Amino acid sequence: MKEPPWKVGELARNTGVSVRALHHYDEIGLLTPSLRTAAGHRLYSRSDIERLQQIQSLRLMGMSLDESRRLLDGAVASPLQVIHLHLARLREQIAMQKRLAARLGTLAQHLDGSDTVSLVEICQTIEEMMTMEKYFSPEQLEVLEERRIKVGEARMKSVGDDWNVLIPQVRTAMDHGIDPTSPEVLELARRWQSLVHEFTGGDPALAKAVKTMYDNEGPTLQKQLANVPTPEMFAYISKGCAALKS
Repeated sequence: MKEPPWKVGELARNTGVSVRALHHYDEIGLLTPSLRTAAGHRLYSRSDIERLQQIQSLRLMGMSLDESRRLLDGAVASPLQVIHLHLARLREQIAMQKRLAARLGTLAQHLDGSDTVSLVEICQTIEEMMTMEKYFSPEQLEVLEERRIKVGEARMKSVGDDWNVLIPQVRTAMDHGIDPTSPEVLELARRWQSLVHEFTGGDPALAKAVKTMYDNEGPTLQKQLANVPTPEMFAYISKGCAALKS
């Protein structure tokens, strides 16, 4: 005997999926009931109910409604492809959680190292971290975090102090028109290269990411850090660095 179709309320009661959700699934073409009453009410057949079960299974795997629709409609039919999609989603979630953990860890250290910290300082710290995430890959951020731990907080502060001395000196030499290949600027270039190497470990990709960040975020970083190199300063000191290699 053929099973009678279910009305939307019956389907909701028996599956735990709300009527509102079932209506939404119909609107987006994810689960369109096969039948309608004379008055236009939705009626769900056995095949519709089986599709709903598949939708719920895919949702538990972390699939979005759009991904579920594409999978069930045959755009991606291979079980292996379904697994790859799920893995990709999980990796995105893991990366997001790792970034959040790194943010909270940095913020906790910042708070622990200060007697009093204002809300403005907390927001500024968060903004600095998010700026870093725009220009460094998750892998690069992990490398930088490992280097920070290895070097230690005391040395990190000392490096920051060194930059705060060096950057104004480079700016002054540039403003006075001193030849970037002169002995005076070459000494500044040596110190510049040394500090960059300590931060990046000699990784050219990291060095490039640093320069891109400063080129694009200069005014914002200037407000946060006071002393930051400008694109003109990078161009100037790069001539001294090139002269050191020749």
